Amino acid sequence: MTENNNNTEKEILDAAERLFLKKGFALTSTTEIAKEVGCNQALVHYYYRTKEKLFTGIFEKKTLLFLSDFISGSRKDLPFEEKIKGLIEAHFNMLLKNQQLPFFLFTELILNEKRLDVLKKNLSDNYGEVYRKFDDELKSEIAKGNIRQMTFMDILFTIVSLNGMVFMINPIIKKTLICDENEYREFIDKRRNENIRIVMLSIKP
Repeated sequence: MTENNNNTEKEILDAAERLFLKKGFALTSTTEIAKEVGCNQALVHYYYRTKEKLFTGIFEKKTLLFLSDFISGSRKDLPFEEKIKGLIEAHFNMLLKNQQLPFFLFTELILNEKRLDVLKKNLSDNYGEVYRKFDDELKSEIAKGNIRQMTFMDILFTIVSLNGMVFMINPIIKKTLICDENEYREFIDKRRNENIRIVMLSIKP
């Protein structure tokens, strides 16, 4: 019985994640989530109490996923510029596997200011130390004359903007500019390399 309960709870979470990513918070109902799972609506509320609570857990997880490569990248013993290249590529590849993520996060952050509090807390709890480590390395590189005067936030903003925009407009690209899967793979590979080139040029003195 316990195993069945655990399975149902996970199925509800998985279905909610699919629907929230596809339609957003406002256009997804607990009735629709229950229908997707094949259970009654009462079970959704039994396990997760409210739609808001269910959504918040998913939103927190997706926010961390969007920035997760910055934690792993900070632990690598590499020269600073190689570390930045690795961050750009790893972040791009994560978005390639989670293509709905940029639009989902951007939309929810714009439509509901409470989501900004979740983002702020996640950044503070999980990335404060990582940010300081990168910022210290950046200041050292600036002092050596290897990097122009800038902040690590400047670098982050450029990476997230360039990588995120590729997948924000992905449906338009696929519908209007790309003819087949081979062309799409070529476009993605070229865009990944171009984003790396742009960021690395932007940090030079």
